[in-house]
This record gives sequence, structure tokens and C-alpha cells, in this order.
Amino acid sequence: MVKYVYDFSEGDKSQKDLLGGKGANLAEMTKLGLPVPPGYTISTEACRAYLREGVVPETLATEVTAALRNVEDKMGRHLGDATNPLLVSVRSGAKFSMPGMMETVLNIGLNDQSVLGLAEASGNERFAWDSYRRLIQMFGKTVLDIEGDLFSEALDALKKERGVTADTDLTAEDLRGLVETYKAIVKAEKGMDFPQDPRAQLDMATEAVFRSWNTERAHIYRRRERIPHDLGTAVNVQTMVFGNMGDGSGTGVCFTRDPSTGHSGVYGDYLENAQGEDVVAGIRNTLPLSALEELDKNSYDELRGIMRKLETHYRDLCDIEFTVERGKLWMLQTRVGKRTAAAAFRVAIQLVDEKLITMDEALNRVTGDQLTQLMFPQFDASASKELVARGMAASPGAAVGVIVFDNAQAEAAAAEGRKCVLVRRETNPDDLPGMVAAEGVLTARGGKTSHAAVVARGMGKTCVCGAEALQIDAEAGTVTIGDRVLTGEDTIAIDGQTGEVFFGEVPVTDSPVTTYLAGGLEAGLAAAEGDEGTTELIEAVHKLLTHADSVRRLRVRANADTPEDSRRALDFGAEGIGLCRTEHMFLGDRRPLVERVILSEEGSTERQEAFDALEKLQKEDFLQMLDVMDGKAMTVRLIDPPLHEFLPSLSSLEVKVALAKANGGADPADEEMLATVRRFHEENPMLGLRGVRLGIYLPGLFALQMRALCEAAAELVAQGKDPRPEIMVPLVGSIRELQLIRAEGEAIIAEVAADKGVDLSKVTIGAMIELPRAAMTAEDLAHEADFFSFGTNDLTQTVWGFSRDDVEGVFFPQYIEAGIFGTSPFESIDVHGVGTVVAEGVRRARSTKGDIKLGVCGEHGGDPLSIHFFHNVGLDYVSCSPFRVPVARLEAGRVAVEAKVSE
Repeated sequence: MVKYVYDFSEGDKSQKDLLGGKGANLAEMTKLGLPVPPGYTISTEACRAYLREGVVPETLATEVTAALRNVEDKMGRHLGDATNPLLVSVRSGAKFSMPGMMETVLNIGLNDQSVLGLAEASGNERFAWDSYRRLIQMFGKTVLDIEGDLFSEALDALKKERGVTADTDLTAEDLRGLVETYKAIVKAEKGMDFPQDPRAQLDMATEAVFRSWNTERAHIYRRRERIPHDLGTAVNVQTMVFGNMGDGSGTGVCFTRDPSTGHSGVYGDYLENAQGEDVVAGIRNTLPLSALEELDKNSYDELRGIMRKLETHYRDLCDIEFTVERGKLWMLQTRVGKRTAAAAFRVAIQLVDEKLITMDEALNRVTGDQLTQLMFPQFDASASKELVARGMAASPGAAVGVIVFDNAQAEAAAAEGRKCVLVRRETNPDDLPGMVAAEGVLTARGGKTSHAAVVARGMGKTCVCGAEALQIDAEAGTVTIGDRVLTGEDTIAIDGQTGEVFFGEVPVTDSPVTTYLAGGLEAGLAAAEGDEGTTELIEAVHKLLTHADSVRRLRVRANADTPEDSRRALDFGAEGIGLCRTEHMFLGDRRPLVERVILSEEGSTERQEAFDALEKLQKEDFLQMLDVMDGKAMTVRLIDPPLHEFLPSLSSLEVKVALAKANGGADPADEEMLATVRRFHEENPMLGLRGVRLGIYLPGLFALQMRALCEAAAELVAQGKDPRPEIMVPLVGSIRELQLIRAEGEAIIAEVAADKGVDLSKVTIGAMIELPRAAMTAEDLAHEADFFSFGTNDLTQTVWGFSRDDVEGVFFPQYIEAGIFGTSPFESIDVHGVGTVVAEGVRRARSTKGDIKLGVCGEHGGDPLSIHFFHNVGLDYVSCSPFRVPVARLEAGRVAVEAKVSE
């Protein structure tokens, strides 16, 4: 029989799949002997069974009874007892942290009788009634699906009636009346009384947490964070300890290092006389953690010791939740803390320097996505700026946009292509769609551990919290700062590094990390001069990227079509060009030459003159690029797109000719062009006359390109340089196609080498694998190829059977929403489908030619997850845009380390 319930003493931190992250870490802290309130975890298997069957597993109730009695025995109290009640919290806890995305219910076990017992046992009537009103409010919203504003509006109305601003200013009698008001809301909205049976409360709350796995906000968060939808959540039931029992009590969240900068120190938020939800909700501005030392030095010293112990044990930055109940410290949760990209790099190297982890481990503590964030532009320090407010720097970056106040406004702005900043008093989990759509988040309340801060850091979004100068009226659509009133028509800029808020547009500039990546360590340090934190960051990035380069097996090339792109790629660390797209060299003022080729007869003088002119121009293109890439491979893809891309639009030409005829006669040249365009018009050009088919259909087209490339290489060899061109034949599906082009190419190589008296043996010929048939017959194609490069963009189109340009903006959003795609298959490779085709192509190619060079040149070559796949299937290199080269270098190092660990 499946076991669903585990006491905290039964597990450890390795069981996140079963117990979820929260449950596994509670078990680990219990194992370490830390002061953890007793409790138990209902496993993710129970949640999956519930989601699968639609009902709670039959045996769960009896397991919960046994576990609950064990907790009652440890505490010497019983759930919902009328004299000295045991109260419990019910919290979600998935394998991966999803802050605020699922449900929590506190104070389970309170009812009309036990609230009196709690008041008597605690000696604090106000505390008891405050706890009861919190239970009804959370239970009503979370379990009974009652609109949360009904409760908060009733609370606000009561405070206004009493002439107070803080919840803590309400008396016990006030709160007793509020409980009755809340119970009336439950009755009116659901037609039922608030449940008085403590066990019914517990079971209903547990089921609500299971259901919360499938809320819209949870789905959105998982899609964004690429968390699988089938994991399910665990449920943690834990003895309540109270930070809202008056003086000497409080609650807080702390970090063993600053999650924004990575610096060691005392970081966190603390609230006196409050429960934990008050801290993360951001509804009250918090005290800094250091204030606890003055309020309760014993608890502070004990907490600092536990923080050090946990960081040493986990060997990482830890995020810790705690409560002080009348001078007694309780540990409620720990986890490896979410952090900004800058903090991730700094902390990784700090831990190496402190000899807590190795460089290999440090490399796996950072990601390519985080490096990408560090390359985003930042505000220009020299620009004139109008500072209007200052808050807490919660998540770095530079965000500029129009003010929006809710999800609908943010999503509408994003749909229109307008950048926006979400401005709220505080955020809650329901604000996730708006946070995703916005460039950044600005709140008037909350600290570094508020919902806005934690979620923004996890998403890599810029965030400024606790800007108290802001008076926000979301209904009126205004933000008042002093005498200035801003509306949704106004633009603001927020700096997540400093916490500053500016009015209007603020220009941005390259980040110091980008300066380092493009110009080297000396340039980066010069850009960071005088800023110790940035200097530390650049040195950390340099150390980790250097280590990645030293351990990676995958080589990293760049996709580049111009000398400028080629130089930029080298600056970013590219080891060659994996894709030079030659069709770009046929556009602009060269397009008429291509039209002449198409309109002229095969073998005619006119066509040859057009070929000769194009060859001369192509040679200059290749000469410059090969010169830049001296000593490094440069893969040149022969012209790939269909002919219609080089001809006028069919519809425009038809209109032009029709109008001319209506007005007395069309130009014969236009009529001839129209006939040609009609002849070459295709219903599906992606699968039509393009690639190798075009090269065979128009004899001489590929030849002029190959000759231009060889002539350029020969000229550089004569100068003593080392050009290494690779000729790539696109859209190959048959070995005979490749044989025809290879024979033509080898003849040209030999002819140019003999004519110029140079050695061109380094010129190689290969194929682009972008059709399933090419991958499935790679063992044959390998006989005629020196290399293969998988064109995963087109391979994705041909495996899935759709045209990217036609479908991506039409039904992809719906497919992602419905879970058909986790992410777009053009963004990250479809491992199960397209990836299987790639893996089979690799296997077949190597079965014929074990040392054949294999790479990938689609956009997936710069995607972190895809890079891990390409390493594991045995490719030799990836190629991506120049800007993503550093990311690819880092991820290639990370996957090499991961492979080493798994051996």
C-alpha cells in the first residue's frame, strides 16, 4: 500500500520529489536538531493521485489521523481543544520553489469554543480573536473561493470606523465583531456556516492546497520557470507558533547573504507582533533584521548561529523563515534562496574562496539565463535624471515604461508593444500575469522578502519595493508623489540596483559585464572603476567563464553574415563561424543582378554576366569575413531561400500591370516579370524550390558562390594567412543531390588551387541537416560529407509540419496556454521529437564516419537547455548569435561538469 504521510522526523533534504522542497527541508532541519515546530508532510504522490482521480486517496485520512495524533502527543495539546487548543498551518510545498503561487491556511483548529480556550491559555484575548479572524479570512478566500476583497474591505471599513490605520490598533472587542462580520460574509457568499469541526477544516484546507496546483497563476509561473506540470505539490501540516502574541513576539524572513548583491551580512525583514504572511504579503513595512538584536538579543544571537549552521550545511545562500513566540525562537522553513543574477555569480565565487565548494560546483550554481540578465543594458550614469522617489533595491536592472496598475493594463500594453511598469501598493500571487507582461515592478509597501521582491528576483525582473512616498489609487489610475500626480499616460524608470524611481525616459548603456565580455577583463574593470560591487561581479563572471572554457567539450561558434558580426563574435569568445547565410549578400542593390539571372535564359551571355558580377561581389564579402576569422573555421551556407524572395511581390505586380492596362497599356518588361513571378510562385515556398534544389535548377548559381569563396581563400593563403572555409549545402534530402554539388565544388577547389598556385586542402564540403529524411539517411550522406550541421529551425518546422512565420503568432500562445508546448519548440529544442531526429542523425552519421564533425546552427545553439541536449547526443559544436556566445560557453562548461559528476 502506498504511504502518503511522513512525519518531519522521517525524511531529509534529498527527498524533494516525494516531500516537496518545503517538506524535505523541514525534515532536514528536524534532523539537525533545530527548533522546528512538529508536523508532518503529505507527499506529492497524494496530490498526483488527487489530480488524477478527482478525489483524495482513500487511505489518506487514516494516515493523517496517526500523524496528527503523534504531533498532539509531542505538544501535549489536541487539535481544536476547547481549553488549550493545538492549532496547525497547512502549506503547499512543491519540489521547486513557487513563491506565493499556491495556497496556505493558518490557524486551523480555531472555532467558536477553541478561540476562548486560546485566549485563556495565552492570556491574550486580542491575539486569540485576531488569529480567528485570520483563519476565516484565509479559509474563506483559499478554501471556499470567496472574493478576498470582501474580507479586506470589511477590515478597512472597521479601521476607518475606529479611526486607526494599523491592524494592531484594533482591540479584542473590535476583532470579535470582525469575526462575526467575516462569518456573515461566508454565510452570504456560500450559503453555509464557517466550519466549526477542526478536522473538517484540516481536510478541506488540504484538498484546497491540492487544487491550488492547477490555478492559473501556478500554471503561468510553471510555464515561465519551465517547471513540469505533472509534479504535484506536497502539503505540510505544522504546529502553529505565534508571532502575534504581543511584546516579545514577531516573525521574519532572513537570508544568510544578501539575495540582491550576494554580500555577506545581516539581511532580512522582521515584524513585531505579526504572523509570517504579514511579512511576505508586504502589507506592512518591515524592520530590518538587525532591529531584532535590540528587541530580543537572545533570539537574535540564536538565529545568527542557526543561519551560519544552515549555510555551512547546505553550502549555499539560505532563505529562512522564523517566528519568535514570547522570546522562544522557532524555525519554520529554509531553502536554498532565490537570488539575482549578480548575486548568483558573486556568491558562487565567495563560496569557492571560503572553501565551501569547488569551482566545478560553483559553475553549476550559475546559469546562462543569469548571465544573459547581466548583459542587459543599465541606466546611463551620466544622463540627466529626475529622481521622484526612492525605495528598496529588490531585484536589479533598468526598467522604463508607462505606468500600469493591474494585469489587464499590463497585458494590453505588452500586446501593443508598449513597455510598462506595474505599480502597486503591494503585489500578491494574482498579480503574476501583470508582472510577466511588465518590464519591472514598483510597490509602495514591502521589503526584500515581500511577494513582489521574491517573485521578481526569480523571474529576473527589475523590482523596487517599499517606495513609501507613493500614494497609489489604482481605481482612479493615479500615483501621487508629493505634489505631482502621475497617471497611466506617464512614463517612469526604476533602477533595481539603487532603488531609485525617475520620472520620464532615462537612456540606457551597456552593462559593465557586456563591456567585459566584449573587451576583456581590463576593459570590464575599467568600466567598473570605483564600484567595488561591480568589480567583484566582473571578476566572478571572469573566473567562472574561464573555468567553463577549461572544462567544456562543446566548441562554440557564431552565426554571422558580415565582417562586423564576425568581429563581435570573436570579441565574445566565438571559436569560428558556424553559419554564414549568403542570401543576405544578394539583397539590396544586388537584387537586380539576381532578377537578371532569373529572367535570362540558361547559358546566355546575360546570365553569365550577372553571375560574374555577383561572384566578384561575393568574393569581397568572403574576403573580409575570412580575414577576420583567420585561423578559424567559417561555414558558408550556399543560397537557401526560394527565388520569389528575390522577385517583386506577385500581388503588387498584378495590380501594377492591371492598372497600366486599364490606362492604355502595360510595360512589356512588367508583363514579362509578372509571367516569371507567376511561374515561380509557390503555395508553400518553405518546401519548394529552395536550397540544393535551387542550385541544381539554376546551374551556375552555387558554382559562382563556391568559386568566390575559393578565390577569396586563395588570395588570403597567398598573403600567408590561414583561411578555413567550409561549404555547406542546404536542404539536402538525397545522397545524389549532395554528390552533384560536391563534384562541382571539388572541381572548383582544384581549379582555383591550381590557377593560384596555393593549397586549398582546408576547404571542406558538408551538408545542412534540416529535413527528417537527411537525418534518417545520414549514414549514406556521410560518405559525401566532411561535416554536418543540424539546422534545427527548419528541422523543427519539417518534423512538426508547420511554417514558423505562419503559425508562431497565431496559435502558439494558445498551444502554450493549453500545455501542448511547455515553451515554443523554436525557443528550446523539442527533445522528444526533433531531438530524437537529431540523435538518430548523429548515430547514423558516426556509424559511417566516426570522426565526422557535427554541429548545430539553429537558434537552439544559444539556448541553455538545448545546449545540454546537444552535448549529451555528442555534437562537436554549437553555433548561435554573437550576443549568446558567452551564454553558450558557460552552459557548455556546466553540462561538462554535470556529465563528469554522473560518470
